Amino acid sequence: MHTTVHLLADAPAQLLPARQLMAFTLASHIILVPLGVALPLLTLVMHYRGLRRNDPVALLLARRWSAVMAVQFAVGVVTGTVLSFEFGLLWPGLMGKWGDVFGIGFGVEAWAFFLEAVLIAIYLYGWRRLKPRTHFLLGLPLPAAALLGAFGILAANSWMNTPQGFSLDSDGNPVDVDIWSAIFTPMFGPQYWHFVVAMLVTAGYVVAGVYAVGWLRGRRDRYHRLGFTLPFTVAAVFTPVQLMLGDSIARSVFHKQPVKFAATEIVWKTDTHVPEYLFGRLHPDGTISGGIKIPQLDSILAGFSPGTKVTGLTSVPASHRPTATQATIAHWAFDIMVVIGSLLVLIALWYGLVWLRHRRLPASPWFFRGAACAGVASVVAVECGWITTEVGRQPWIVYQNMRVAEAVTSTRSTSLWIMLGVVMVVYVLIFGSLLAVLLKMRTRWRLADERREAGEPGEEPETDTPYGPRSRPPAADVLASRGAGSGADGDGLS
Repeated sequence: MHTTVHLLADAPAQLLPARQLMAFTLASHIILVPLGVALPLLTLVMHYRGLRRNDPVALLLARRWSAVMAVQFAVGVVTGTVLSFEFGLLWPGLMGKWGDVFGIGFGVEAWAFFLEAVLIAIYLYGWRRLKPRTHFLLGLPLPAAALLGAFGILAANSWMNTPQGFSLDSDGNPVDVDIWSAIFTPMFGPQYWHFVVAMLVTAGYVVAGVYAVGWLRGRRDRYHRLGFTLPFTVAAVFTPVQLMLGDSIARSVFHKQPVKFAATEIVWKTDTHVPEYLFGRLHPDGTISGGIKIPQLDSILAGFSPGTKVTGLTSVPASHRPTATQATIAHWAFDIMVVIGSLLVLIALWYGLVWLRHRRLPASPWFFRGAACAGVASVVAVECGWITTEVGRQPWIVYQNMRVAEAVTSTRSTSLWIMLGVVMVVYVLIFGSLLAVLLKMRTRWRLADERREAGEPGEEPETDTPYGPRSRPPAADVLASRGAGSGADGDGLS
């Protein structure tokens, strides 16, 4: 019988639905993570520009971005909390045995969520109610709180990839836990900085993409120019940095997780002068079909020399490595991420060269079409990065210490499939509500902008400079609101 069939037959029935449920909730949550981590920083940079230059347009953008930040954070808390519960509900073997070792990461993340929620509330409340300088200073801890949350979750994930900071007793249970060693594992540094820069790049392109669409639709005012330029500049500056960090983390995986590297690069046998395959499919007998083969490139990328020896999947038993299908999934995810990253570097270079030579935005509509697509593409790249990380580690949930099948819940598989269906329906409603709220906010802001351009007093606070007294509404509006609030007997009661 086929090796893959053997492995599937030995797996618990709960394994597939549990993995599908975890994958769906994680993939959904990741959509919100870039804005949750990086939007506070972009907002404060815009806020600082507004204060420093006394720029009402920059302050208007900062205030609106802060409102978006609060809405997406609220949804992110929900989806993140679901993930936290799933660790205990779906993988009790993992948390029961190893929770004392790496659980500190989840604790740090929980405190960061709480702190960020308080800071966002203060920041939102502070518009018009605090002195400008005080309000801005109270917002400064927001990016740090967001990075602290990323620190916690990346500490936990990097430990799962390169576990350390413990000893095993005679029964195989972890003892003598060293918390600092468990947090700062060999993969923590590469994973953390790669993740943080990815969030900055993705959030920058996502926010800029909104204004790029407006630019393509003919909205060429300063509001759209500034709303595009600042986040796109941040993303463009960090894009080549991210490419270098991606190369660094790939090399770290090569040294620390050689079998995972072999899965990512679909290397079957240990050898030197190993070719690089762009896409392609690995078969269970080790053959590769499709894709573009580039001789010796994999060895050169791994060790800067064609003679670099690359460990293959067959260096370990079949039960200790990803299946051919899992390796192909990890490989495609990695290649898609690299292709998107390379395209983002090109559009960043286009932007940078035009700016350096002419001190203006590129005039070509194709640039703004690319900028509009860059936000979606960067989110896809983030998704692919997590697929590479998680699928490439299979069959281990704790690398070389516990298999996924050993950690899964004993709950009936039927119940897990039902739970997956329910969660999918709930998440469609949650994200549909999020989209509806954001579209409603956009429509309201656009109407307020039109009123301001027409010289009419604004009804919404966003139409004014965020600091200072609000504009007095028109007398007709005041009388209408009073009339609507009064009852039939004229005493104001219904």
